[in-house]
Amino acid sequence: MMNNDRLLRACRFQEVDRAPVWMMRQAGRYLPEYRAVRGKTTFLELCKTPELAAEVSMQPYDILGVDAVIMFSDILIPVEAMGVKLDVIESRGPVIENPIRTEDQIDRLIVPDPVEKTGFVMEIIRLLRRQLNNEAPLIGFAGAPYTLASYMVEGGTSRNYSEIKRMMFSSPSLLHKLLEKISDAITDYLNAQIEAGAQVIQLFDTWAGDLSTADFEEFALPYHQRILGRLHRGPEGIGVPATLYVNGCSHILEKMAVSGANVLSVDWRIDIGEARRRLDLAGFDQLALQGNLDPCALLGTPQTIALGVREILKKAGPVGHIMNLGHGIMPMVPVENARAFIEAAKAGIKEAA
Repeated sequence: MMNNDRLLRACRFQEVDRAPVWMMRQAGRYLPEYRAVRGKTTFLELCKTPELAAEVSMQPYDILGVDAVIMFSDILIPVEAMGVKLDVIESRGPVIENPIRTEDQIDRLIVPDPVEKTGFVMEIIRLLRRQLNNEAPLIGFAGAPYTLASYMVEGGTSRNYSEIKRMMFSSPSLLHKLLEKISDAITDYLNAQIEAGAQVIQLFDTWAGDLSTADFEEFALPYHQRILGRLHRGPEGIGVPATLYVNGCSHILEKMAVSGANVLSVDWRIDIGEARRRLDLAGFDQLALQGNLDPCALLGTPQTIALGVREILKKAGPVGHIMNLGHGIMPMVPVENARAFIEAAKAGIKEAA
């Protein structure tokens, strides 16, 4: 039996004594301990070295006391395994050498064997399960097809998504072909993570919030359903719960609810009480929510952080909520403020003394 199963219970919409708390990107540059490890290796080497990746994955658990560990990796790891050459440059982020913009390029992409091509990820998971010793749950993750396709087509990060949208509007069948191939690769990749020991899965479709509702329904949602519907998630699909995160999701919240996810992770732009009301009204009253403090709130004071956390906890309700940020924690956040966030979440809705 797991010592701290709050996250698993919240994902399954079961009662908990308090909302569990963790942070997206919680293993990161705001921690001096992470910077010490990262300073000795490149980002991709860190992702591919199981002992180091496990070490930084455990740092937020050991230092801050979060309720879950998420494996340290990057959403583009399976993209590289598909045959895409990439690098991660500190000042620019991911850079793809030859952006995918033709049918011939898509045809040359492979659906890799995840153990053969990304076995280091599975070893990270196995190491973390041994280190956690069933004290708290381990989260695995992957990028969703639309977001991964965006990186592949744009060649990296983008301000206006012009290349992926050029393909969407001029050659939609070509984009669907790419999305289908990515979906198959991500399904295999996540199933391998589950087999290795991941106890919760999070699917990140960070860029899908830039889509209109109609385009989300055509180019993102079917691939969420395709992946989540084929995962080996155990009895009733909740043995290994799945979370779907979309940044900028307020206009597509009800569409996300039919993705097959057990939990919807929402950004800070939507009031979490309003998100709960909308889902209840639409008949999704057993769907859990995750979030959603503005990451910039962690640049405030411990007092303002605690106030923001309490407001979210009050609005989210006592069941089916996981406290988190609305996006990843930023590198410039003071460690004491990250700790204040975790401690406020653990304190619950009690007023500060």
